Amino acid sequence: MFSLHGLLRAEDMEMGKDADTGGQINYVVELAKNLSTLDNVERIDLFTRLISDKRVSEDYSVPVEQVNNKFRIVRIQCGGRKYIRKELLWPFLDEYVDKTVRFIKREGRIPDLVHGHYADGGYVAEQLSEIFDIPFIFTGHSLGRSKYQKLTNEGMSENDIKKKYKIDTRIAREEEILSHAELIVTSTSQEIEEQYGLYKNKDYPEFRVIPPGIDINRFYPYYHNLVNNISRSEEELHAYASILQELHRFFMQPDKSLILALCRPDKRKNISGLITAYGEDLQLQAMANLAIFAGIRKDIHTMQENERDVLTEMLLHMDKYDLYGKMAIPKKHDFQFEVPELYRICAEKKGVFVNVALVEPFGLTLLEASATGLPIVATNDGGPKDIIRNCKNGILVDASDPGQVSQSIKKIISEPEKWEKYSRNGISNVRVHYTWEAHAGTYLKEVQKVVSTYKHASKSDTLSTNSIGKRLTALKFFLITDIDNTLIGGNQKELNQLVKILNDNYINIGFAVATGRTVESAEKYLKENNVPEPDIIVSSVGSEIYYSKSKIYDRGWDSHISRKWERNKIYNVLKDVDFLEYQEKETQRKFKISYFMEPGKDRLPYIHELLQKNKCYYNLIYSHNSYLDILPYRASKGKAIRYLSYKWEILLENMIVCGDSGNDEEMLRGEPLGIVVGNYSKELEKLKGLKNIYFADRNYAGGIIDGLTYYKFVENSNPD
Repeated sequence: MFSLHGLLRAEDMEMGKDADTGGQINYVVELAKNLSTLDNVERIDLFTRLISDKRVSEDYSVPVEQVNNKFRIVRIQCGGRKYIRKELLWPFLDEYVDKTVRFIKREGRIPDLVHGHYADGGYVAEQLSEIFDIPFIFTGHSLGRSKYQKLTNEGMSENDIKKKYKIDTRIAREEEILSHAELIVTSTSQEIEEQYGLYKNKDYPEFRVIPPGIDINRFYPYYHNLVNNISRSEEELHAYASILQELHRFFMQPDKSLILALCRPDKRKNISGLITAYGEDLQLQAMANLAIFAGIRKDIHTMQENERDVLTEMLLHMDKYDLYGKMAIPKKHDFQFEVPELYRICAEKKGVFVNVALVEPFGLTLLEASATGLPIVATNDGGPKDIIRNCKNGILVDASDPGQVSQSIKKIISEPEKWEKYSRNGISNVRVHYTWEAHAGTYLKEVQKVVSTYKHASKSDTLSTNSIGKRLTALKFFLITDIDNTLIGGNQKELNQLVKILNDNYINIGFAVATGRTVESAEKYLKENNVPEPDIIVSSVGSEIYYSKSKIYDRGWDSHISRKWERNKIYNVLKDVDFLEYQEKETQRKFKISYFMEPGKDRLPYIHELLQKNKCYYNLIYSHNSYLDILPYRASKGKAIRYLSYKWEILLENMIVCGDSGNDEEMLRGEPLGIVVGNYSKELEKLKGLKNIYFADRNYAGGIIDGLTYYKFVENSNPD
């Protein structure tokens, strides 16, 4: 499972610490805990981001948190170690994928499936699903298109939405996720119809509504407290006393009924709307106090803009309606012990729990409150509609209508029989419809169907191949060769002999090509010469990496080399250089600009000077006295090989690289074992005498075979 933003742990979760620490983190941890109690579940790893930041707990910097013998939380670092909000994580997700691949390889165990939570977790899970050929499940929790609609309706400009929430990136990723997921798990049918229904790819996946559960042992009915305190722990008793003391600090008349709201400091939660409903109804103020627990804070000035704006608006509304002594806005609460007691205290006071969020995909706090016997008033949006339909424990309202909100609260508080009915219904029906045991059991059945169907489809699909991820995590050795004038170009018999060597050693040795050709051209040329499809194609002089027959594109490499790459700028700088001839369109790529250039004494220095003067970041490769390729400064065939070594944890000294020309020079240098075939260009003369580079006598594939014999890389590599 993947829930990436980082502020989650198995115990004492800091719910409401910021806009990202809402019901989602509680859901994924509780789901994992409950699944780990089931016999048919071998192991669960919940992946999140590792954070080492003095502003947050040290718990979030622990690489592996072992929760029980089956469940652990795995933290992978990406984008540095400081905490950043989820909207800013997008540029670093490919780094996260690469490091997760390394983690999985070290573990020696590939998951049976992956489940991504929220769009960022979904993106990572989707990439791993493709790499390891395993099924992919997704839960959105909230979706970009519906968020965009709401923010637009609230008057936020399109530019501000894109800038702050990276909404274009999110929506694009969600569309991609929908086209690849085997199953989408939702909490309500409304999500499917009104939220996923906004997407072009809505018809691709299967959907399954599985309402989440709650821990009924923690959220037990309020009247248990009234009967006796003998069975309650010291932590519970202390939490009860602490919450009472905190509330009494705010209220002039603490014995009145209590209206309770518990949510993150997020504009979508419509906290100001609730305060307005309360502040404009003097009769309601006479009947009840209002308590709003809006996350955890120390100093509003130090908080992020969204949270700071919401909390400031709360204070301004409190002052506007002069609610001092009637309204409580505590600065913190403990989720594990204090929140359950808070619900029970509110129920003891015959109060009401209120959620008037503008958007509410589910509403876990509504279930928690209901399980303790607290009636609810909830927004007529998303999950609350299902909850009240199933539990018959409160009233739905138009969250944008303060009068309707206040009238509904008064109706429950002022009618004891209605209060009792809603209270009893909530307690009993939550236990029927919303237990974790039921949720985990249903979830596992759906998972087993997905895994079974996926395996059956893979076996019956004659076009399918073994997972490239599974193959690469098992390999420790690799042969990587240039194509033109290295692998291909000489004696066909020797090429056939090399192919036989590769086939005979397929289980132990991976095969890759690193070429200046495009991936399409490389595939076509290899096929024409009866060379089996490589495990990896490093194409376009190292600017692109692809895996297996399905041509899975390595987005991690794409993300890595894109830094400071300005293709249009470089093109414009060089477009008037008269000795450069821009190559045909087919050779030009996203990360490669290619020219023909005849040799000339001062030509290369002139190109360098021109690019450097214009502050371009680049890597320039000149080969065969004819071809000039300009790549991102992080890109080359050699750097791509080092990246593959890092990502798949294959030691460089266990790789043999083969080449013949100047554009192979960099990949031949360093730790890999190098083979220079006999027909090499003079550009490589400078490598003679270097450690780890063997100059073969034979040309082309014959020279590669000689090198394999020299390095004793395979048994009987010499056909003679």
